[in-house]
Amino acid sequence: MANRFFNKTEDIVTESIEGLVASHPHLTRLDGFPQVKVVIDSDADSSRVALISGGGSGHEPAHAGYVGRGMLTAAVAGDVFASPPTEAVLAAIRAVTHAPGVLLIVKNYTGDRLNFGLAGEQARAEGYKVEMVVVGDDCALPHSRITGRRGIAGTVFVHKVAGAAAAAGHDLAAVLAAAQSAAQSVGSMGVATSVCTLPGAQPADPPRIGAGEMELGLGIHGEPGASKGPLLPVDAIVSQVLDRITSRETGYLDVQQGDRVALLVNSLGSTTPMEVSVVARAALIQLRDTHKVTVARVYAGAFMTSLDMAGFSLSLLLLDEARTAALQAPTQAPAWPASQGELPAEKALVPLPRGPEGGECSGRPESLTPFGEALERALLAVCGAVIAAAPELDALDSRIGDGDCGSTLKRGAEAIKTAVGTSLPLNDAGAALRKLATTLRMMLTWPHTSYMFNLWTYMSSVLLGAAEEGPSDETWGGVFGAAVAALLRYSGAAEGDRTMLDALIPAQKGFSSALQQGKRPAMALRRAADAAMEGAESTKSMAAAAGRSSYVPEALLRDVPDPGARAVAVWMGALAAVTS
Repeated sequence: MANRFFNKTEDIVTESIEGLVASHPHLTRLDGFPQVKVVIDSDADSSRVALISGGGSGHEPAHAGYVGRGMLTAAVAGDVFASPPTEAVLAAIRAVTHAPGVLLIVKNYTGDRLNFGLAGEQARAEGYKVEMVVVGDDCALPHSRITGRRGIAGTVFVHKVAGAAAAAGHDLAAVLAAAQSAAQSVGSMGVATSVCTLPGAQPADPPRIGAGEMELGLGIHGEPGASKGPLLPVDAIVSQVLDRITSRETGYLDVQQGDRVALLVNSLGSTTPMEVSVVARAALIQLRDTHKVTVARVYAGAFMTSLDMAGFSLSLLLLDEARTAALQAPTQAPAWPASQGELPAEKALVPLPRGPEGGECSGRPESLTPFGEALERALLAVCGAVIAAAPELDALDSRIGDGDCGSTLKRGAEAIKTAVGTSLPLNDAGAALRKLATTLRMMLTWPHTSYMFNLWTYMSSVLLGAAEEGPSDETWGGVFGAAVAALLRYSGAAEGDRTMLDALIPAQKGFSSALQQGKRPAMALRRAADAAMEGAESTKSMAAAAGRSSYVPEALLRDVPDPGARAVAVWMGALAAVTS
């Protein structure tokens, strides 16, 4: 069974509705569980046309998430991927319809059309004023004279346009006309890398969409799409989807250069907000540069899902003055995003602020002093060792964290290698350190890595600074000690807490002790490297009291060295090797 959060399969829909209703003051429901699952707006204005939509569950936040002033008056839910019964739709009509009448907004699926249509006919027979609009916005499949296009995420645009018309006090005929116009002006298409799995069911084995594959044009119930092929980069996928929606051959949506549109970027369930933003970026760029249209509004998130499907859909709504105002109109519906206004044609980037060091550091000198050559050798040796150790460090980190220690340090090392070859003032220890600090602050996000790289930068200067241009051994020995003391002060950790300090502190003590005994820098560094390795190994048996490891059960830490401590041992060892 696919891993899901629910109590009983048979209760998942009703408990979901109960949770939604309990979370929003204006929502309530009809007392008809389990057969009648209807969410209504308890604050609805009886002098306005009522709007009802719905369909099978599993598409949340559709449809109940769009109940609220300015959108739907009621939403009727069926079981997962099952059309709601006629009696439930009829109950909703009776509950929310007053003298102005009701508009039913129905996605184009046979069950929904039949059940909503029959309920509407019965309601008319009882004296209610009822109209119905059917939305078929899917542009993936060829025209069909019988079934027509499927209704998918673009239906949400119709909810919003019709809801704004109703809230403005228009009569039923005008609200119907606004909804029909919006339905004829919207086109959508979806793509996925996996189909959905029903609650309580086993995922298909083998899966319909295999590893490295994608399916274009599939429906929101997992119906097979128009085509299947290898997974492409997002830019290429978005290009195919937009070309299909705006195709002159199908003529589904007549988008002309210079038109204004609203864009809906919809997660189909498992697609993360990060991925949705990547898709939105690609769509905005291509609509502007390739299709030559103006995107006046963009909405990105989960609007009409398909359980846990990994995929997205794009919807375009052609805008006129009325539809633009309708999208901007206020609504109480919890799933509709807050109004953000018109998108500007261009956005000016804010210049990056510079600290005191900006402009003080010259670039790489044309010729290096002996000190500059020594610093270059040290930096390149350490960077090479860190890059080589990245897979090992990631593997260690994946056992206690998110597995990015090595990858993050590798990015920092690669940035430093670039700086060494292009912009680092290697002959000036102070300027070089400032330049490195600037580079690393912009590159590193893993806890304490910027401190760690600054520390080994200080050390590389002193230990290889035997030339007259370099600082004295005593100076850099003091700097190393001061840097470790600062790290202790700001991190809140101490030796024995299972952090990088358990390698760094022994290394600093060993280095300072060797210098005090009159040892040469290379010998002092070897002693420091050995101490760092011993300290890193000792973390295998330590209980974590600081850092991310402190949140991990002790049993999972046993026999695993701290990744940060192991990284210290790596770069200390590299320095020892290059000086020897």
